[in-house]
Amino acid sequence: MIAQTRKQSAIFKRRGQWGQGACVAAAVLALAGCTHYTPEPVSIATTAARFSARTVDLDSAAAACRMAAPRAPCDAGNPDKLVLFEVLLANNPSVAAARARVASAEAAARAAHAPTGPTMTLSSEYAGADSPPWLLGIGADIPLDTGGRRAARIGTAELGVTAARYDLAEAVWTARMALVRALAEQLVSVRQGIVADRLQALQERRFAVLQRRVAQGEASRAELEHTRADLADARARVAAARARGEAALVQIAAALGVPPEQVQPLARSWPEFASPTSANTPSAADRAAALLGRPDLLKAMVLYDQAEFDLRGEVAKQYPALSVGPGFSWDHGLVKIPFNLGLALPPFDLNLRAIAAAEARRSQAGVDVEALYASAVAGIDQAMAEAAAARRSINQTRELDLPIAVRLAAQADRELAAGAIDRNDWAAAQAGLEVARLAELDALARVLAADAALEEALRRPLSGPETLLEGTGS
Repeated sequence: MIAQTRKQSAIFKRRGQWGQGACVAAAVLALAGCTHYTPEPVSIATTAARFSARTVDLDSAAAACRMAAPRAPCDAGNPDKLVLFEVLLANNPSVAAARARVASAEAAARAAHAPTGPTMTLSSEYAGADSPPWLLGIGADIPLDTGGRRAARIGTAELGVTAARYDLAEAVWTARMALVRALAEQLVSVRQGIVADRLQALQERRFAVLQRRVAQGEASRAELEHTRADLADARARVAAARARGEAALVQIAAALGVPPEQVQPLARSWPEFASPTSANTPSAADRAAALLGRPDLLKAMVLYDQAEFDLRGEVAKQYPALSVGPGFSWDHGLVKIPFNLGLALPPFDLNLRAIAAAEARRSQAGVDVEALYASAVAGIDQAMAEAAAARRSINQTRELDLPIAVRLAAQADRELAAGAIDRNDWAAAQAGLEVARLAELDALARVLAADAALEEALRRPLSGPETLLEGTGS
């Protein structure tokens, strides 16, 4: 009998050793399958060097343009807004950051599907009076990842991916609008600079003539000072045009994600730039599509859905969270297989305060959607009104003010040839024509700004090669 007992004890001892060996082997295999940390430090110096080395790859941009819009010109030698838009997509830092946030959200959504990991407890006990004296045990606590908690976690993570994608669309659109505005500002400033240079030359001629007349007693000092003020105004117009042009170049470079020196020699094509006279009034269908397809509105709806999932998760926390705890122990020669059922109880108020807070956040999200929708409607109406007013202004300038200035300048040419007026009067008439041309360019800048505001309100291009993108419509 004693021999049989010793034999059983030896068998249980070997089984315990085997169990320990199996646990060690399992731990080694688990560690071998783990992902190891690899540091990737970020250096400002490296980032600066990489940014300085960026270039505008027009050939790649033109190739991407031809794939996105087969009917568009897509000329790398004379890039238009669409080709530059492809450069923007490749280089713009805000767009790249938004893409990274999408990738991060997708990774978080995949992680949210993973079940909650179990906990494991190893136990040991030594009793010298027993034979064998050791107690060895292992126990696990495995949460049952089901029901409302899991659905809320996964749903929130997946909605985070959708929200990140809407943020990406908004970042692309914001960068595109910054590029369009900067291009318009730069092209207008170039023309304003040319006209302002001519105006300055005419005012300098007038001032020189009047200086001689004042010295000879043929003109008054007041007339000279008036001409001096006109000359100062012309010089200020030249300086302002140059400053706007330089600022626009910096804005174009920022939108394209390249250093400014990469933009200065870059040709830019905008054939319809100087004649945006056709009415770009959106139809009812355009307004409806804009209000139903704006990324900011869609993201607001996603935030509401996330608040809904948060509320669902808080409601699920009213009920106990279940977990199971299988185990194994070698109790002084006896093999035991315990099994536990765990309950994580809700708070003492049955989570009512947290549920009320989640309901308040959901109500807030719903009000935010309504407020953003109302703001979008008002933005479209305001942009349409400004676009109409800007067109009335430029039409009046081109149909009334500018023709009058042209006729007066032509009459001054004839009168000068006939000897009816002197050079000062002729230069004053020519300066009036240049001032009218500057007024036309100011009205053109207003029209372009109004068109940009209307495009931004509708979240769709209204003219130009971007309308040839597949799926954008015309």
